[in-house]
Amino acid sequence: MNENLTAIAKDNMVRTSPLKLSFLVNSIVNLKVSSAINQLKFSQKRVSRVILKVLNAAVANAENNKQLDIDKLFVKEVFVGKSLRMKRWRPRAKGRAGSIIKPFSKVTIIVEERSEIEKEKI
Repeated sequence: MNENLTAIAKDNMVRTSPLKLSFLVNSIVNLKVSSAINQLKFSQKRVSRVILKVLNAAVANAENNKQLDIDKLFVKEVFVGKSLRMKRWRPRAKGRAGSIIKPFSKVTIIVEERSEIEKEKI
């Protein structure tokens, strides 16, 4: 991976399960950034707003820190992983308690500047 042509943004506390998150982020891999933003804007999923913020942060990192052209940016990779799990308890019958587990996720988005020739290979 060429470090000069990539930019990264992370969020370590996304309040959804990794499985639900991975269905959404797999739809934007290898897309141009502008079309990925449009896809996330018009998605019906609640977590798409959080992913849109992370993608915009990756684009801002590419533009401001690496001086990359934002018109040539593509979503190269997206990683989703487990984070902490909040544990809550719900009262049940006969003095028992039922557990409620509220998972969190981590997401990392890597954007890359590609030329027109590289775009046709993929």
